[in-house]
Amino acid sequence: MHEEPDTASSATALAANATLLVADAQVAFDDPRWGQRNNPEADANIAKLVARFSETSRPIVVVRHDSTNPDSLLHPSQPGHQLKDYVRDLTPDLFVTNAVNSSFHGSPHLHHWLRGRGVQHVVVAGMTTNHCCETTARVGGNLGYDVLFVLDATHTFDRTGPDGITLSANELARATAANLHGELQP
Repeated sequence: MHEEPDTASSATALAANATLLVADAQVAFDDPRWGQRNNPEADANIAKLVARFSETSRPIVVVRHDSTNPDSLLHPSQPGHQLKDYVRDLTPDLFVTNAVNSSFHGSPHLHHWLRGRGVQHVVVAGMTTNHCCETTARVGGNLGYDVLFVLDATHTFDRTGPDGITLSANELARATAANLHGELQP
């Protein structure tokens, strides 16, 4: 995993066609039913990345989760399905929809689109850290991309495991950072 300390300037040191991938920046993740969340600055940091990539004319991919479960906050019939304001009015270079936790398993086919443009560097931000973002980063690395995972431009929620022990959102974010560290170079 590559680490970038300054979210606002992240795009300046990247290849001209490095692509920002914003996963699941949807209103549903503001719903209190998810529980305790970490990184209250995540949305602002994602918005900074979107602005910086736009300013430097680098590609932006927006991914929206379209749950197939009608009771899900992310189902197309639910108000939480809509995108957050910092990507809602954006005209991305590619808009992907999926129903799983990897941006590479959606429509249109992200990998084909990136390869067709000669993209080697993918910057991952969005929701949630340890689900869609981590899975997207891992699959991207498996496909040979040089992935930059911008941890401060993601957030997650506390989760209780099958043993009944609850891990805090911060612990889960640290686990994601540890999981991806050193794995994402092609």
